[in-house]
Amino acid sequence: MSDPLAVIAGFPGVAEAVDQARQAVDKLYRHRVLRRAGPAVSAESSLRGARASAAIEGVDVPLDALRRDEVDDPLVQGALRASAELGRLGPTWRKSPRQVLARLHSVAAAGLTDETAQAAVLGRPRTSDEAPDLLGLGPAPRAAEASARLESLLDLLERPTKAPALVLAAVVHAELVVLRPFGTADGIVARAAERLTLVEYGLDPKSLVAVEVGHLDQPYVEGLRAYLAGTSEGVGRWVQQCASAVTLGVREATAVCEAMQRG
Repeated sequence: MSDPLAVIAGFPGVAEAVDQARQAVDKLYRHRVLRRAGPAVSAESSLRGARASAAIEGVDVPLDALRRDEVDDPLVQGALRASAELGRLGPTWRKSPRQVLARLHSVAAAGLTDETAQAAVLGRPRTSDEAPDLLGLGPAPRAAEASARLESLLDLLERPTKAPALVLAAVVHAELVVLRPFGTADGIVARAAERLTLVEYGLDPKSLVAVEVGHLDQPYVEGLRAYLAGTSEGVGRWVQQCASAVTLGVREATAVCEAMQRG
């Protein structure tokens, strides 16, 4: 059986970047504050991640305002709901990724669609050939093409692979962003799915790494455009950028640990 993810893992520079990210995560997991405050660090990481995910889509709000529950922007609220949902969806991700993506979209896009149309669109792949281009990536694939590529992605998630979790997470993230399979909140769903993959496939089982913050701190759209080129160099660049996002997300989580240690 072919293993396309293992092929990507062998692209130049990918193995080294993935190894550096793994080492950074391993170091984070040795932080002594996690012995008593692991769940608190995970919760803070999730909050920061949701804020960063919304900021990538153009809605940047202060972290303190989120803590005080002062933000009612529907995109931000959708990012928060998607982040909160991850803990319940983990066991289903490997067995039924389609169900998980539908649920993530349902919670992420609930405030972005007309209430009378929600039942028809939430959690359902788009049927229109048009989809918003919030990031400036160009026209979305037509609905039929997006559906076919989504099926291929779901197959990858269910198929055994020798590739590291980070490679799978990077591909899941990029495909969901560029396909825009739902037509709303696709970026929020994509970054939530990336984080869920890192958790469930073993790189970050306690969901400590604020990988979304790492994406915000890098040229996010440039990395996706490289992926869209479809070359080994472009796809490899995107995976390396995701590895850097993990490393930067470790830095963010470490700062949380240090703050908690200081009291």
